[in-house]
Amino acid sequence: MITFLVCIAILIIGYFTYGKLIERIFGVNEARQTPAYSQKDGVDYIPMGTNRNSMIQLLNIAGVGPIFGPIMGALYGPVAFIWIVAGSIFAGAVHDYLTGMISIRNHGAHLPQLAGKFLGNSMKHIVNVIAVLLLLLVGTVFVTAPAGLLFNLLDGWVALGVITGVIFAYYILATLLPVDKIIGRVYPILGALLVISAIGIGGMLLFTGAAIPEITLENMHPGGAAIFPLLMITIACGAISGFHATQSPIISRTMESEKNGRKIFYGMMIVEGIIAMIWAAAAMSIFYGTDLSDLIASGGAGLVVSEVAFTLLGAVGGTLAVLGVIVLPITSGDTAFRSARMIIADYIKVPQLKMMNRLWIALPLFVVSFALTNMDFTLLWRYFGVTNAAISAIALFVGAMYLAIQMKFHWVATIPAIFMTMVSFTFIFSAPIGFGLPMTTSYMLAGISTGIVVALFAYKVKLNREIENFKIDEDVTKIA
Repeated sequence: MITFLVCIAILIIGYFTYGKLIERIFGVNEARQTPAYSQKDGVDYIPMGTNRNSMIQLLNIAGVGPIFGPIMGALYGPVAFIWIVAGSIFAGAVHDYLTGMISIRNHGAHLPQLAGKFLGNSMKHIVNVIAVLLLLLVGTVFVTAPAGLLFNLLDGWVALGVITGVIFAYYILATLLPVDKIIGRVYPILGALLVISAIGIGGMLLFTGAAIPEITLENMHPGGAAIFPLLMITIACGAISGFHATQSPIISRTMESEKNGRKIFYGMMIVEGIIAMIWAAAAMSIFYGTDLSDLIASGGAGLVVSEVAFTLLGAVGGTLAVLGVIVLPITSGDTAFRSARMIIADYIKVPQLKMMNRLWIALPLFVVSFALTNMDFTLLWRYFGVTNAAISAIALFVGAMYLAIQMKFHWVATIPAIFMTMVSFTFIFSAPIGFGLPMTTSYMLAGISTGIVVALFAYKVKLNREIENFKIDEDVTKIA
């Protein structure tokens, strides 16, 4: 219990200390006009208040990742707490802040445009494909996960296919309509449900004096799975997630002032870390060890969610808590498809003022996603995990380049970028869905590959610094 409380306190302190440092290094300009005003279009570029943007950002980034991931990560033991805290403060929140703020400085640009500008034009095309793939996987995962939870909550009263269809219908509307029509209005209500459910679970852990394991570096995974890189792949959205780099530009197009960036981008990642801590602690305390492993094997992380909620909060409170969990994937799935639509539109330079332009880009995405719902959830999650890690590394290198060109202390982004690159390569070389090589060989090859990436990054920094009057802040998305 002491470890749990200390970790929560460190996360909060991290926001006020390290978050402030990152803000100072970046250099906020409160007088600079944001894209919400400079490119206001009534669809994607619309000024919205800080509190509303904060809640939208939280719900955008907090899908099932900070719940399902930490539950599966709880199999490793309290070492998962260390990754959640360190990852959130030094990697995830830095990642979210820099991608959001650099997007604001470049008129709401999405990651592919930013990667092309700062890392080279070839990266624009590569990141565009990876980002759209990631968003399709996220959208699909965030259809199947809440549909399954609702199906179980309703005890099979409504057919799974009907629930899935209703979620898809909502996603289509949220993807096509102006951001303030559904997302801007519904999210504050759904956000309250999310916060209440998290507070309820966390409060009951404290009230009941739950036996949460204290800190240890020991790997307690029943199957002996390697902590590095598997823990970092498993607990992504609760520590660092490339998916967030696709979501932050949605808010960069609606923020009223740069001064709100730390609260919205850095702060909401810290809140997500706290949510991840609560669910990891709940899973460890109630079903730790073999029981948790068996429960996940029999019904997945969703079954653990239901068991935790009803065990700690009873029938009524448990139902509300499960509804709060269902809210998470739905409010990330809708913006996943919205982001995919915006990224493709920016890439092929199609204005989004007309409904038909939005429709013909979005509908194929839903067709592909519907086909993917027939895939095994565990397999989808693995592909999502490795794609997620790779995107996070690229986004951090974009942030590092942005700072390096200005001779600012870029290591706050470069170090976590190198770490996540090593995570991605190690997983690709060792995982069955990758090359399936022995861990020792995978570590060696990942180290060599990461070294090559770092050398290329350093060379690109040198080239960009030599460009006279490199315009780090300019419009890279205008498609008039």
